[in-house]
Amino acid sequence: MSNQLVIQGSAFLLGDDVNTDLNCSNKYSPGQGVDDVAKHAFDQLSPGIASRIASFGGGILVAGKHFGINSSREQATHVLHKMKVRAVVAQSFGRQFFRNAINNGLPVFECDTMTILEGQALALDLSSGTLHCDGSLIQKVPPLPAEILVILSMGGLLPFLKKHPDWKFV
Repeated sequence: MSNQLVIQGSAFLLGDDVNTDLNCSNKYSPGQGVDDVAKHAFDQLSPGIASRIASFGGGILVAGKHFGINSSREQATHVLHKMKVRAVVAQSFGRQFFRNAINNGLPVFECDTMTILEGQALALDLSSGTLHCDGSLIQKVPPLPAEILVILSMGGLLPFLKKHPDWKFV
């Protein structure tokens, strides 16, 4: 694996059709900040997942099809950062969530997740498009475009634009 943009952590599993209401629900947000909302994220799917991820010092969320569907809530990525989610690996993503994740410096990796088990050690190399599980290569997909890798390496689109104020779309 290359050293550029390698993310490591334990796998924390969710299922298919995980919408953004499940990690930043209005049920928790009235009068509460992102920190409080993050404590209850995904409780409907996996009670206590936020505290389990925190007890490991962070981790990688693994989901099935359609992660992040249903809304364009940018707060969803902020909640995941507060939960110390290092990356999200899923079979497919909602388009708006995928873009919000990149814009906010949250690595996302689209691949088959059916063989990944809860707690397995994952190493995700965004530069080469590889996913290792317990030390063995289990997935190779087309790597993310170089422009997206640069945005992720800088922590998101706003930090990129602050560093490159004269950058123009081509």
